[in-house]
Amino acid sequence: MSQHTDKVEKDVNVSTAKKLLVICIDRDNDVGEKTGIITPVVGRDACIEAAQRLALEDPEDADSNSIFAAIKTYEDLISKGYQVEVVTIAGVKARGVQADEKILVETKKVLEKFSANGAVIVSDGEDDESVIPVIQNVLPVVSVQRVVMKVSRSVEYSYAVFGKYLKMLVYDSKYSKFFLGVPGILLLIGGIGTVIGYTAEIFALLVSILGAAFLIRAFDIDRTLSNWSKPTPMGFIRMFTMVAGVLLILSSVPSGIDAVDPKLIENNIEIIPIITDKVIVGQFVSGVLPMLWIGLGSIFAGTLLSNWMGGVPRQISDILRIIVWAALYPIILQFTNIMINDEPSLTLVPPLLGGLAVTLISATILFKKYRKHKDQEMVSD
Repeated sequence: MSQHTDKVEKDVNVSTAKKLLVICIDRDNDVGEKTGIITPVVGRDACIEAAQRLALEDPEDADSNSIFAAIKTYEDLISKGYQVEVVTIAGVKARGVQADEKILVETKKVLEKFSANGAVIVSDGEDDESVIPVIQNVLPVVSVQRVVMKVSRSVEYSYAVFGKYLKMLVYDSKYSKFFLGVPGILLLIGGIGTVIGYTAEIFALLVSILGAAFLIRAFDIDRTLSNWSKPTPMGFIRMFTMVAGVLLILSSVPSGIDAVDPKLIENNIEIIPIITDKVIVGQFVSGVLPMLWIGLGSIFAGTLLSNWMGGVPRQISDILRIIVWAALYPIILQFTNIMINDEPSLTLVPPLLGGLAVTLISATILFKKYRKHKDQEMVSD
């Protein structure tokens, strides 16, 4: 494999360090784990042998390239007149504190044989470079050289980040219940459906479950429901008004269907002409509107009441939401009249202007009241 070295610090200055120790760091001890070689490995020939054996055992391991890079650095410094020794030191497979302690012990052992006054660190990544402060406790680090493979180092980071998030998705219950639970349910249902022979029905059920799961997670419905159903007076109010509102909204659909004149659809057997007929759509919407608006009003009123009882400072927003909801009713009702009775479009302008005026006036009054209340609180404080 080919590589190039990227100097992070400036080259060694002869006036500051003349006896240099070129150190190749293998923090996770791939050399020892894969070849059985005991570290520290001291000397050019011993390091070459260690690199060759590691490359034969695992050609994809970047540590063998780091050792060769350390040897090349050693030879370059020799040619410039330095007194140099090259070594490979290793930690332990689990990394962590034990690895750093072992690296410190091996560095001290090498210094007993070769009393260097400066170190040149050669590594292939930030994990190995994290032990530089450990080495600096016993020997000044005058240069750091990083070995970069022609395959981008971002690949290494990508694998590390991917592994971290994959572990989180598997072991963190906050995420695993969705990313493992939902696919697990789908696979289980799919397997049962294949065995019993209801493939088409099971496929439709799987798609429905998957779509529901995506919607629940996308709009935080699960978190909202958990907050709304807390065992408190406010929680019970929200839960009751939510259930009542949903039932009323669902009941609006049959009301809309009953409002459609049967004569308009008895001759149409295709769905497209039905849903594109403005009279049919207008009648359906006019039938849906009362129960739909009552259901939404129930939910909004429950939110307002629970926030007021709980002392949550959001009553202005809740009140304004109900006002806007009420102001929209005559606008939509007039829109259905235009579709059903073919009234002029200009008849929609008065309810629009009226709704806009009510909304602006209400918002102005509410926000003035809110600011006055805040000013009084600041004065009392």
